[in-house]
Amino acid sequence: MADPVGAERRGGAAMKAFEGIRILDATHVFAGPFCTYQMAWLGAEVIRVEAVEPLDFIRYASPDEDQQRAGMADAFLIQNANKASVALDLKSPKGQDAFRRLAKTSDVVIENYRPGTMAKLGLGPGDLMAADPRLVYCSVSGFGQTGPLRDVPAYDHFVQGISGMMALQGDESTGPMRVGWPVIDYVAGLAAAFALSAALYRRQASGEGQYVDVAMLDAALSIMGPAVGPWLTSGRLPAKTGRQAASGSPFSGMFDTADGILVVAANTPKQASSLCRVIGREDLAGNPDVMPWQGRPEISARVQPLLAEAFATRSALEWEALLAPASVPAGKLRHVGEIAAHEQVAARGLIRHVDHVPGLGRGIDVLGPGFLFGDASAQVETPSPPPLKGADTRRYLREAGLDDAGIDAMIAEGTASEPN
Repeated sequence: MADPVGAERRGGAAMKAFEGIRILDATHVFAGPFCTYQMAWLGAEVIRVEAVEPLDFIRYASPDEDQQRAGMADAFLIQNANKASVALDLKSPKGQDAFRRLAKTSDVVIENYRPGTMAKLGLGPGDLMAADPRLVYCSVSGFGQTGPLRDVPAYDHFVQGISGMMALQGDESTGPMRVGWPVIDYVAGLAAAFALSAALYRRQASGEGQYVDVAMLDAALSIMGPAVGPWLTSGRLPAKTGRQAASGSPFSGMFDTADGILVVAANTPKQASSLCRVIGREDLAGNPDVMPWQGRPEISARVQPLLAEAFATRSALEWEALLAPASVPAGKLRHVGEIAAHEQVAARGLIRHVDHVPGLGRGIDVLGPGFLFGDASAQVETPSPPPLKGADTRRYLREAGLDDAGIDAMIAEGTASEPN
C-alpha cells in the first residue's frame, strides 16, 4: 500500500509536489504572482522576470518610505516570498534572447500581458513551445485569448462590475458594491495554479506540453454558481440579500449586540431550535407559525426583531462562546487584524515568518497556502524573503550561458538590471 503521506522522501522529508519544476514568471500585479506563489510553497523554483522600467506599482506603492525605497510594498511582500528575480527589458533583442534562454531550462512559462503582446515580442506560446514541445505555457488575462472582449484591458474592480459580482453585493439602499479585496485576481490565480498542475501531471504521461488560457471573467463566473445557476436554469436573477443570509433562514443574519456585531448562520431547523434555546426564546422553537420557514419570506420580518432584542443583551464574544457548544454557527464580526491574531489561525500555522527582508532590514509575516498536508515537509516550511528587483539577474544569466562581460553590457545599456 502506498504511503498516504508521501511515497518519495529525501532525507526523511516528503518530496514536494513541484520539486524540480522551474517556472519562468513574467507576471505582475496579483493574479499571476499569486498563482506562482502557491506553486512556490509546493517546491517550484519560481523566477520572476521583472521589467527594468517602468517600476511595478505593486512593488513601490506604499505609504512607508522605507518600503517604497526598497520596492517592498505590502502588496508585493504578501505574495512573493520563495521566489527569485531577474530584471530584463523584453522589448530589446538582448532581453528577448535572455528570456528565450531561460525558457529553454524551464518547465512552465506564465505571463499576464495583454493578449498578443508576448507573440509580438517573439516570446509567445507558438515560439517557445515550438522550441520545447514539453513546455507548459500559461497566459492570464481579463477575458482570455478569444472572444469580442479579448483586447479589452482589465483590472479586478472592472471585472467585478462586468461579471455581475458587484450587482450581488449590498442591498437596495446601498446599490451595487465592490467586494473589498481583489477576489477575482486571486481566484484567477488559483485557477491558473490548478490548470498548471493538471498540465504538468498530463505531461508526465504524454511527454507533451500544453497551452493554458486563463481569463479573469471565466474564473469569476466559475465561482458564482449559486448566483448564475438560477438564471441558467430558469431565467431568474438572484435577489439582493444585503446583511441577510443567502439561505433565507429568518434565524440567520447580522445582529448588533451590546459590543460588536454577531454573524449567525442558523440555516437548518435543528440549528434554529438550538439558537432559540440559548437565547431564551424556546417559544419560537418548533412554533408552526415560524417553522418551517421555507417559502414563507414574511416570517423574517417577525422573527428578526425578536432575535435582535435578545442579542442586544450581551456582547458578540459572549454570544459566540454560548452558541458554539450548541452547534450554532455564529461569531463576532472581526476585522483582519483580529482574525490574524486569533488562536485558530495560529493553530493552523497559516501565518509564516520571513527573516530579514532585503532592503528593509527586518522580518515580516506572510500568508502560507490555505491547506495543510499530513507531512508538513511536503511544503516549504521556512520561506525565503521576497527578492529585490533583479537580485538574481546575474546568477541566472550566467546559468543561461552569458558571461560577466555580456551581463555588464546589458546592465550598462539598460536591457537588464540588478540592485546597486
